[in-house]
Amino acid sequence: MARALEVLFVDNHLLVVAKPAGVAAVPDDSGDESLYDTAKEWVRREFEKPGDAFLGIVHRLDRPVSGVMVFARTTKGASRLSEQFRSRLAHKSYWGVGEGNVLAEAGALSQWLEKDERTNRVRVLDHPGRQAKQAITRWRVIERRPGRTLFEFTPETGRPHQLRVAAATLGTPLLGDLKYGASAPLADKSIALHAFALELAHPTRAERLRFTTRAPKLPEWEFDATK
Repeated sequence: MARALEVLFVDNHLLVVAKPAGVAAVPDDSGDESLYDTAKEWVRREFEKPGDAFLGIVHRLDRPVSGVMVFARTTKGASRLSEQFRSRLAHKSYWGVGEGNVLAEAGALSQWLEKDERTNRVRVLDHPGRQAKQAITRWRVIERRPGRTLFEFTPETGRPHQLRVAAATLGTPLLGDLKYGASAPLADKSIALHAFALELAHPTRAERLRFTTRAPKLPEWEFDATK
């Protein structure tokens, strides 16, 4: 039985949904039902599409991360949305909850990141390397609680694990992110990173769209700003 799908917006070219933490964005080696699988089945049933309904993948979120995701419902939409993500015309905003506190209120990080495919872990280099790619992350503190900080992260690049590494670099690894220094896992095995907003141009209309979704209703997200 297909998982329930939280639809934020749908039209002839777009399907925008809220991804739960712990669900793979696209099919992977686990064989678990992915968000893509659920969304594709929803389109087939909702619009009575016989056979294999088209659904284009234009970006991803890590499995333990929640938030807004968009799929394309046409090949034209897929091509134009993919180009927006490649050229950074699609803007994503994230909330992240870090362990501890930082002294500053805002800043920007420019880092050279290299991913080890074997361990699925990213490391920071102090200089450009053959496999390293530059990652630029803007951040600001939204709210502070004892031992915790709610950040807003705005990535200007789209590197693997970019925001997770940024939080760790600030000395405040994301709650639950054992891979990058968190002290303990979260109960649902998620990490406290949530893509709360996505802004992009409609693929066929001269219209800028912005979609948002609330943070998970879990104790680690108990901040005034996320309610």
